[in-house]
Amino acid sequence: MVTELGSKSKSKGESSSELLQLVTFHLGDEEFAVDILNIQGINRMIEITKVPNSPDYVEGIISLRGNILPIIDLRRRLGLPAKEYDKSTRFIVVEMESKVIGFIVDSVSEVLRINRNLTEPPPDIIAGINSDYITSVAKLEDRIIILLDLNKVLTDHQKAELGDFQIKEEAEEEA
Repeated sequence: MVTELGSKSKSKGESSSELLQLVTFHLGDEEFAVDILNIQGINRMIEITKVPNSPDYVEGIISLRGNILPIIDLRRRLGLPAKEYDKSTRFIVVEMESKVIGFIVDSVSEVLRINRNLTEPPPDIIAGINSDYITSVAKLEDRIIILLDLNKVLTDHQKAELGDFQIKEEAEEEA
């Protein structure tokens, strides 16, 4: 489902770059969104292979279209309480810095097009060091959506660890 909110007819000088195209998803009672251009795919949950000694937010690895990719539990990474997976649980596949990673979310809602002027910076109270991944907040008539930058959800060090992890898995497969 695609929903378009806050768009007005454009005058000659106004560009379409004012329109954000987002994929919205839920973690608990909160609604989040990411730019659709950052997403390679949205998939139903499949069996995840656990990997010993991996960070607590790494659920494991999967083989997707012949590629091994780490799966991150976004709830754990953001410090939210754990929840059992159900028929609505999905993982969002994202490429960041030449690494393909899956992020588990409770459910994916819709593709949403909103005018950029419906967003504003996050409130100061949540704009601390642990929320650098929150790019803005969209205020819609009936809800508030937190816009995330999934590239910033993981630190450079964590991304490097996941990259090393992928290389190790590929080397083990060749052996």
